[in-house]
Amino acid sequence: MKKPSPNSSEPSKIERIAANWAIAIDRGLTPEEQDEYMQWLSEDARHREAISLYQWSWDELDRLAGLQATTSDPVDVDLLKPGNRYSRKFSMGRLLTFTPWHAAATLTAGLAAALAVAFWPTPSVQSLHDSEEAATLLTRIEQRTLEDGTVLEINRGAVLETVFTPEERRVRLLSGEANFDVAKDPSRPFVVDVGDVDIRAIGTAFNVRYTAELVDVIVTEGKVEVTASNIADQPADSVKEEPPVLEVGQRAIVTLDEKEPRMEVSSLTEAEQNEALLWQPRLLDFEEAALEQIVATFNRYNRSIELVLDDSSLKPLKLSSVFWSDNVEGFVRLMESSFGMDAEWHSDKKAIILRKAKR
Repeated sequence: MKKPSPNSSEPSKIERIAANWAIAIDRGLTPEEQDEYMQWLSEDARHREAISLYQWSWDELDRLAGLQATTSDPVDVDLLKPGNRYSRKFSMGRLLTFTPWHAAATLTAGLAAALAVAFWPTPSVQSLHDSEEAATLLTRIEQRTLEDGTVLEINRGAVLETVFTPEERRVRLLSGEANFDVAKDPSRPFVVDVGDVDIRAIGTAFNVRYTAELVDVIVTEGKVEVTASNIADQPADSVKEEPPVLEVGQRAIVTLDEKEPRMEVSSLTEAEQNEALLWQPRLLDFEEAALEQIVATFNRYNRSIELVLDDSSLKPLKLSSVFWSDNVEGFVRLMESSFGMDAEWHSDKKAIILRKAKR
């Protein structure tokens, strides 16, 4: 992907508009803005290239995620030198205090020079990608906007495909987990096809997890209808039941046991729902937090991979920082580039070991 050049001149009109959209997308688009954004993207191929550039830059700022040095450990001199606008708090929310055009100029002209240390992997972080498994586990959660405006969050390793027709919008989840925030369109039903299970949206948001043993559906907004064809066959003289309609806070688990497939519907407490959806990215804001606490929080939100502090002297190190919960690699890069640590991948434990770098 094309990256910003330190020698770029004043941003063009397209670049300024793209910078505005990058900021708007980071804080979340309204339905009206989503329609306007999709229209703008479709007007010119240069629009798609420009937004890719600025979203790349935005993601790299997220990687830094708000370093505040509250420790005596040495930090990178370029990141913290006097006059560097990024030397205090790298939180995206705090950076948004200046205007969109100012953001565009900063991202194009000063980004590479000011943030180069954190942008590119240090040797040991890069070595984590020597393992295909590690590379998969370190991948950021993907957000994808479909042509109708529906927004998907796709968990690591999930596989899906879309089949849209004039009559129907259908997504086939082939494996893994995804969250669906469905754009309303009464004339075109939205259906998620998961094996023998169909999940029909009724203007809603819901999460679907598909494994070899089960299909798990959790509704967070609106309603969904769940139909499982493998348990729909009933005796001819029985009363046919309508497919269950799940409401907010309800969960349906369809077991895929060939001998006795069944569906169980239950209601979740807020705590249970939050626990089930921990994989979805969110901002983690730490103020004077011990490194041990930050690592534990990352591990809670990324259960397929574990961060381990191999040196007890690192645990009380205090940081004030803001990170995206799925940006494990960005956090590890920051620990290496600015806090004198080395990272090592342990495939048997699916863990990244952090320790003090050898002097």
